[in-house]
Amino acid sequence: MPDIKLGSLFDGIGVFPLAASRCGIRPVWASEIEKAPISITKRHFPDMVHLGDITKVDGGKIPPVHVITFGSPCQNLSLIGNRSGLAGAKSSLFYQAFRIIQEMRDATDNLYPAIAVWENVMGAFSTNDRMDFRAVLSAFSDTEVPMPPSGRWGNAGMVRGGTPDVCWRLMDAQYWAGSRRLARRQRIFVVADFGGRRAADILFKPRPMLPLPPPCGEGGWAAAEGDRTASFETGRQIPVIHPFQCFRMRGAAKRQEETAFRNSFGLPTDPFPTLLASDVTPFAFWYEGDPKGGCIRFLTETESERLMGLPEGWTKYGADGVEIRPLQRYKALGNAIALPCADYIMAGIYEVLADRAGKEE
Repeated sequence: MPDIKLGSLFDGIGVFPLAASRCGIRPVWASEIEKAPISITKRHFPDMVHLGDITKVDGGKIPPVHVITFGSPCQNLSLIGNRSGLAGAKSSLFYQAFRIIQEMRDATDNLYPAIAVWENVMGAFSTNDRMDFRAVLSAFSDTEVPMPPSGRWGNAGMVRGGTPDVCWRLMDAQYWAGSRRLARRQRIFVVADFGGRRAADILFKPRPMLPLPPPCGEGGWAAAEGDRTASFETGRQIPVIHPFQCFRMRGAAKRQEETAFRNSFGLPTDPFPTLLASDVTPFAFWYEGDPKGGCIRFLTETESERLMGLPEGWTKYGADGVEIRPLQRYKALGNAIALPCADYIMAGIYEVLADRAGKEE
């Protein structure tokens, strides 16, 4: 088995390392500055080195890796942020990650990393008159990428003809878990292949999805699966859930649109809205046949983990065994990526890099 290594910038709670390890890729180091996410990740990956502040990392002096992932801060790109784009104080850290990639490639005679993955919010398509996403593609492809004739970026595409080979795709977590219910989470993933033309194979090729992981044990991930049978199969009461679409609700209230406001209370078939780092979404809950006995409540931390496809309890404890505060857990989960989407990309990366390693032997 080839020893394919991963480095994770803006690591958060280690979702890219988790997906990598599930696909046969070994997480080697991570960069993060938030204390709670670092402690959570250290619990699950005690052998992974933490590099600290990305602005102080020299890509030429850290262990080279085959894959670098980074979900640079989205505050200035998000549709609910200030929309200052890549020029914003937070989202401009994208260029720090790109600097580290270039430093590593310069120090390794352009061997490492072979693959880079950038993840961010859908709003990155449209900030600064859609020029920010053009800047991202141009930085990766080392060429001036023209705007599409339509003036808008498609939900998927590629830049070909040079090095690296670059593809992007908008992925929504709600469609990536089969029968399991995940939250809506639309994220752009850009894959850059510095060693060939394999980005499309990584990002567009159909492949089987990994099963969602079992709950975490006390020492880390993962414990025995346990009984997770759906309630309707066990003879218990069937829950009815109406997720509130709070972003839509606030907009309808501001515009005084009564019908749109009523519709924002959601239907049982609606997905849970995107989990936010700054807020917790309420929903209506009752058992079938007893709507008067229902209530309005917020997601628990465990429910939030489930909606991201993560193992139950992933964010519950830090490296020292002390429970992470609920507010910190909600914030960390709101900043995270959905595991099934990361699984799909990591499986594609392992496939193309392992195939190459096999051909070179």
